[in-house]
Amino acid sequence: MLGQRIAHPPSTNFDDDFEIPAAKRLKRLDSNDSLSQLPLYDGSYDGSPQPASRRTEIADSEAESDEEEEGIPRASQTELESALPPVKTDREAIAEYEATRAAEDGLDFKDRLGQRKWVQGKSSIYVDAFFLALETVLDEESHLFDEAELAVFQKWRDLSYEGQYLYVRLFLRKTAAWHRINRLKYYGDIADLNAAVNELLQDHSLPATTVTERIAPGEAEPPKDTVLGESFTFADSSTDHIDSLEEASSLLMLEELKTLAKEAKVQGKNKRELLQALRKTSQKQGGLGWSGLKRSDTEESVKSEQSVDDNEDTQLPNGLGTNRDSHFIRKILATTGPCIRLSSAALKLFERVHLVFYRSTEWTEKSLTTIILARISRRNFPEYIVSRSNNIFPSRSTLLEFEASIRTQFAVDNLLEFSGTVTKEGLQKVKSIFEEVYPRWRTIVADEQLKEDREYESGEGAYLRRFSPAWVYTRIVHKGTAVLGKFKEHKREHQMLCELLDQHLFHAARRGSWYQRKALLEEHYMWALSPSDDRTEEAQKKHWKRISLRTCEDGLQDRECHLIYHHDLQKRISKLERQLNVPKRLQHDFGHVRLAKPIERYVQGTRVEKERTPSRNGRRSSTDNNNNNNTSNSRRGGKTIWLDPLEDDGECSVEAMCLSSYRSEGWKGYHSEGGIIRTLFGHLFYDVLFTYIPNVFQTPFQTCPLDLHTDAFYPSRFSEINARLNEISNGDGVEILRRVYESGKERQVCVVGVDWGFELGDLEAIVGCFRGEALSTICKVMAQEYGQRGGGIPDLFLWDEGRGQVMFAEVKSENDRLSDTQRVWIDVLSGAGVKVELCNAVAREVVVR
Repeated sequence: MLGQRIAHPPSTNFDDDFEIPAAKRLKRLDSNDSLSQLPLYDGSYDGSPQPASRRTEIADSEAESDEEEEGIPRASQTELESALPPVKTDREAIAEYEATRAAEDGLDFKDRLGQRKWVQGKSSIYVDAFFLALETVLDEESHLFDEAELAVFQKWRDLSYEGQYLYVRLFLRKTAAWHRINRLKYYGDIADLNAAVNELLQDHSLPATTVTERIAPGEAEPPKDTVLGESFTFADSSTDHIDSLEEASSLLMLEELKTLAKEAKVQGKNKRELLQALRKTSQKQGGLGWSGLKRSDTEESVKSEQSVDDNEDTQLPNGLGTNRDSHFIRKILATTGPCIRLSSAALKLFERVHLVFYRSTEWTEKSLTTIILARISRRNFPEYIVSRSNNIFPSRSTLLEFEASIRTQFAVDNLLEFSGTVTKEGLQKVKSIFEEVYPRWRTIVADEQLKEDREYESGEGAYLRRFSPAWVYTRIVHKGTAVLGKFKEHKREHQMLCELLDQHLFHAARRGSWYQRKALLEEHYMWALSPSDDRTEEAQKKHWKRISLRTCEDGLQDRECHLIYHHDLQKRISKLERQLNVPKRLQHDFGHVRLAKPIERYVQGTRVEKERTPSRNGRRSSTDNNNNNNTSNSRRGGKTIWLDPLEDDGECSVEAMCLSSYRSEGWKGYHSEGGIIRTLFGHLFYDVLFTYIPNVFQTPFQTCPLDLHTDAFYPSRFSEINARLNEISNGDGVEILRRVYESGKERQVCVVGVDWGFELGDLEAIVGCFRGEALSTICKVMAQEYGQRGGGIPDLFLWDEGRGQVMFAEVKSENDRLSDTQRVWIDVLSGAGVKVELCNAVAREVVVR
């Protein structure tokens, strides 16, 4: 979601006819930011860049090609999706399961789920999945909702099937967007679309509630239109709610916008410029009776346009009728026809239901259906104890504060990461939010520590704490602490780092960075900001350097400080010991983990350039066949095509070409990009993965615990993980691997990361070629940061049984460069004593095909 260009609404059908310059590369996520805590956008920050929707569209039973966006990268998986097995969730899979199950009258959604029976137009996997989430939450955690909210749920149950189906399908799409009713193609499931729409637009009264909402720190009041009033509707009508040209113009498709711009006599190179020019013109000119847009869609649309022209003086909402805006809006709405969107208050309520059900703020329509598709698929799952806690949010107020903290977190991220260069004003706003959150953070952290000491069994609270407001507040405090450094308030920054390190409950993955920053402040700044106690300036500096040295030592001894931070802490220790003239015999010796530089290798081959096809403007670019360094056809980071000399010069990827070069030297290997490491980890830590930990196994269909991709996994199983790491270090890896492989191979048990396509003989040889300590180090990094370190592993994994060696090779062609995650893995592997090479592919010849 973060870091991607925000796509145009699907209703515009905008297909990038105009070239748009590439955006500058911006940092969007800390390496330790959990994707499951990214905020649910609530629309309360109008005008600011917003994260693109994390909901990747599942196609309807009827094609919606006019509405679908292309070229959108696949969304990151939620914790629940990551824990479930890979199943087909596309249009064909849904249709296959719904169409092939014979229906029986009188079955409710639970019976249909159990018997796998649906009938198009009478039942749907989407509606049943929605019911499953709602009923599960209300059965177990209804105390989280007040009387008015429970009444909304009952009104939803009372909707007709077609009304429910339309609501769910819109719920799974762009929920904040307007949808043209005449472009909703649910004909197979909704016989009377207008009746279903009118049902969602119907106003319902609500009972009064006695619950008083508490204002959360960092938020003046809940976002507009997200709180239920005396009445509500499930959907909004464009007739009553579209009152601005900006909102109305977003409904137009590109060709419609071009027609409108032509008649308004405005120009622009792309859609954004056309909209800006149109709005600018509208603000400058007064109302002029004019007409011009022609449509041939339906008889009703023609009548609608005629009525608009006959009633030029009709007032729009908010009194818009005094300038040309009113004419543009009328013309646009006549073109689009009636539109519908989900009402914000009911929408946020159902999003809250799904937050509780999926135990995650990040869920998609695939989350909604994957759990059912996993249930009805023929898969074998590991054996473990299912434990779904019903007290993840002890009270309604805690749930609402958690939601509010997510919104506050979004406000901070919006100021620091989504608004271009951060201004001093923006930093001051973040600091103000931090100051407001800080007292509440201290209170909740103290309360959570009491729970940890008195209520929770060992490891029970680690995953639950991710749903405490303090988990989000800790991230805000972390961001605010960095802002203190921007304002040169280093003494206060040092104090906050000490407080963050004193608590061991939240964001353990950040502890390494806190130690690093604290040590830096102590080395360079604190001597001038603290009392000298009659020490000379030089003595004061040495005093704080000794404190910095102890901080680094504490970081290395802290079992929650992740391995990837050890190298920097070790370097600072060595530097400080030299500056303090520590005797050689008393200095730390880190020679056993000293990083070796990756060896540079150059592999020459023949690169293939594909002849360019004519571009949209009809021009064809040429390729210089004689220039071996020509990269005109290859964008930075793009895939290149090469010829494999060991496969009769067949076309292959650059990785396959380099792998052939290694094989010619006697190495065996795979282009696995981490597949081997994940498979080894899944086998070696199989019993650790499925050890009983409360709350992390919510369904019987998981391939891993829910906390595997979080920083709660390692501390919750500290003893079990370290015991297994010791066994691997002592050379027992092959035996553990063989035992798990033989027990699961025949049943093809679904385990995260495990590829049963690898042969047992190869896996045994690979483990045997690893030094035990090296394999143990790699597994420890995976256990600490499985979610962050799944990528970046070098492309090629190689082993040689004769020499008893393993090696990783990162392949780079002429336009590639190492990413930050790749550098981290190269440092980890080098520090573990594993050989790493940078294999540079060089084109000695370029052929055009």
